[in-house]
Amino acid sequence: MVNHGVNANEQATSVSTPVVATSGIPYFVGTAPIQSAEAPAAVNTPVLCTSWDDAVAALGYSDDWEKYSLCEAMYSHFKLYACQPVIFCNVLDTKTLEAVEATDKDVSEHKVLLPFDAVDGETLTVKTESSGEALKKNTDYAVYYSDKNLVLELLEDSSAYDAEKLNIAYSKIKTGDATTTKAAIVTGIEKVELCLTKVGILPDLILAPRYSHLPEVAAVMAAKAENINGIFKAKVLVDIDSTATGATSYKDVLAVKNKNNITDSTEIACWPMIKLGDRKFHLSTQLAGLMASIDTKNDGCPYESPSNKNLKCDSLVLADGTEVDLTLTEANNLNSNGIVTAINFVNGWTAWGNYTACYPANTDVKDYFIPVSRMFKWIDNTLIKTYWKKVDNPKNRRLVDTVLDAVNIWLNGLTGREFLLGGRVEILEVTSAGKIRFHIFATPPDPAQEFDFITEYDPEYVLSALG
Repeated sequence: MVNHGVNANEQATSVSTPVVATSGIPYFVGTAPIQSAEAPAAVNTPVLCTSWDDAVAALGYSDDWEKYSLCEAMYSHFKLYACQPVIFCNVLDTKTLEAVEATDKDVSEHKVLLPFDAVDGETLTVKTESSGEALKKNTDYAVYYSDKNLVLELLEDSSAYDAEKLNIAYSKIKTGDATTTKAAIVTGIEKVELCLTKVGILPDLILAPRYSHLPEVAAVMAAKAENINGIFKAKVLVDIDSTATGATSYKDVLAVKNKNNITDSTEIACWPMIKLGDRKFHLSTQLAGLMASIDTKNDGCPYESPSNKNLKCDSLVLADGTEVDLTLTEANNLNSNGIVTAINFVNGWTAWGNYTACYPANTDVKDYFIPVSRMFKWIDNTLIKTYWKKVDNPKNRRLVDTVLDAVNIWLNGLTGREFLLGGRVEILEVTSAGKIRFHIFATPPDPAQEFDFITEYDPEYVLSALG
């Protein structure tokens, strides 16, 4: 057929729009009261939550943060910092249960209060104390979780509605202490590899509050942060031990930091804990929320330091709740050894410290400044995500120019917004083995952590004033 007239067709843009890597998205590993969840998430599997309700439905909630560490993260990130999304990985398995023998329980207002650790499952058996008659769930009684208990409530139509005692057997979940849960936490940290395939989002912060002070856990976190799926990178927020066997004074913090080998450029070391009202938080937990809120304000770019930005706290405390008084000089001493803390100074309670854990041993600015180091990882992750789709394309001039043009445009845009002081890309080599090597030059702004004013008396102003 003859085409008579004018035709127009669109062609794909030769310059790619960058697929910007996510920033300020935490991957929290810990324990959750999964037995109380409406739609329990699978154990050792990343679950993406965008709201408090999402998290409670998938993980459950309890104020007992010692047993259920992910609840601290849920409360901090959603309630205090109003940030989302968050990726959680629960390592507590409800299949590992401890049987509780049948005993007589007092009934008050037609209810029996069982421990929150009790599991509403097949092992829960309820009998009348007098006759030993077995009662049926949803016929004679209902079961539900409250804030602190598993509640068994007798129904009005039950023959045992006015019973004063019930004979109950059940199983309870085994939470364990930090040391006995260590192996499970390490496994959960390794599961960060599943984030892209399971939830489609790459986290850039890895945390394990209540467990990260353990040297083995911190080491695995640091190693994994440099090698997610073999190519992606993240930062880890670790807490320096503030228990009786750790650092109970700022003078002891450096020794504990070094002893536990918290010296990696991927690590942001925090000490001590912080408190808001009656609630204790690991500093790492709130620092993650603070970093997420700052990144969100900057359109997802992690170029700004969290230091001297407000935390949600009213005191510094040790793990046992003992209050810590920290002067500015003492806080600066911690900073000079690569430790982030918090102070109550001119701006109220703020995070305080710009250095990663590698400082002062490592003096490469791209490693030791928190925002500069985060920017380089963010740039790396963005480049990988953007150009992954071009892998195995024909290696020709058009492909090379497309990458050069697109990356330079992107870096110029970051420079224009002052997220970078400058940036460019150059091609280094093209080999016959299928490799194209580019060189990225980028200079994120380092934090202006010191202002130095010099004041001087000038007698000339006296002469001028008096004419």
